Amino acid sequence: MRSYISKIAEWNSGLRIFSSDSYSIISRILNKSGKGPGLRNDCMNDTVPKLYATRCEKQAPDVQKDNPASDMLVDSFGRLHTYLRISLTERCNLRCQYCMPAEGLELTPSTRLLYQNEIIRLADLFVSSGVTKIRLTGGEPTIRKDIEEICLRLSSLNGLKTLAMTTNGLILANKLPRLRECGLSLLNISLDTLVPAKFEFMTRRKGHDRVMKAIDAAIELGYNPVKVNCVVMRGFNDDEICDFVELTREKPINVRFIEFMPFDGNVWNVKKLVPYSEMLDIMVKKFTGLKRIQDDPTETAKNFRIDGHLGVVSFITSMTEHFCAGCNRLRLLADGNFKVCLFGPSEVSLRDPLRHGAVDNELKEIIGAAVKRKKAAHAGMFDLAKTPNRPMTHIGG
Repeated sequence: MRSYISKIAEWNSGLRIFSSDSYSIISRILNKSGKGPGLRNDCMNDTVPKLYATRCEKQAPDVQKDNPASDMLVDSFGRLHTYLRISLTERCNLRCQYCMPAEGLELTPSTRLLYQNEIIRLADLFVSSGVTKIRLTGGEPTIRKDIEEICLRLSSLNGLKTLAMTTNGLILANKLPRLRECGLSLLNISLDTLVPAKFEFMTRRKGHDRVMKAIDAAIELGYNPVKVNCVVMRGFNDDEICDFVELTREKPINVRFIEFMPFDGNVWNVKKLVPYSEMLDIMVKKFTGLKRIQDDPTETAKNFRIDGHLGVVSFITSMTEHFCAGCNRLRLLADGNFKVCLFGPSEVSLRDPLRHGAVDNELKEIIGAAVKRKKAAHAGMFDLAKTPNRPMTHIGG
């Protein structure tokens, strides 16, 4: 354990940490009529040299034609947004060093968070307008006491095809059978190391064995694939890339390597970023028969199969090769703010007009106006590191 502590202490040294007062939460309070100030255009275009460029950069021409979605979900660049991520809570039962300080973060008072009925009403509004996939995030969504009922009600929405969840897996194993019964159809489990001592140091909590147990429980329940999200950081877990790939050999696991991204409150530094091209090179040197999978235009990951492996390996390349051209994702935060881009600080409140009696058409007007103002692409990673934004636990992972 001591060797890992000294190693990660060195990893942490010299990193710029954003203080809690170095950013402001940008929110728009709309009046009762549902008409309020528009979103600021904070996402900038960015062009990055494309290393190992293997993804489609344009939306398929028939996507909109074949989808009966309302205009509310189409932005000014013709992108159709059929995927809504809903954060159920800002709270988390881990204290990952790259996510939050040991003492945690200031949380929104519970009365200002969305209640279950508000979540369902807004979700129904999106689904009836054309959203077909919802992902539940946090914080840690499984610590919400009504998680099973929320899943049951969401999965019953007419038109919803997929209900997914991203979780750290710490208390998942015992809850999963019931969640499966309640309609949870896809699962992502976050795990950044396969070494228990490193897990404890990074998360400031014990529980590595419980996360591994949750992965196995998901497989036994028939989740295929079970997606394992791994944020790769130089000097911490980049030496485990091939070990993670080995998880896919005999199990239906999709390991998803994620480039380290900057958010307020985390310890981002470009020196700790391991680019997709480098991760792929590491993998190619050990594993043969790597084959690129043809992805949907809206896919965020670059997916690969390996000869002889049951599972799949993927890369989320937000920093070095963005996938904004095919973006179909929107975000509803736990406090009811609506966010059209993960990296854009602009938000608009849906909670306030909802609680002031706004009808569906008024809420749709607010949502549609926000979607129309979505930029073509987010800023480059150096600009993002300087741009005020919320901590990830507030936005929803």
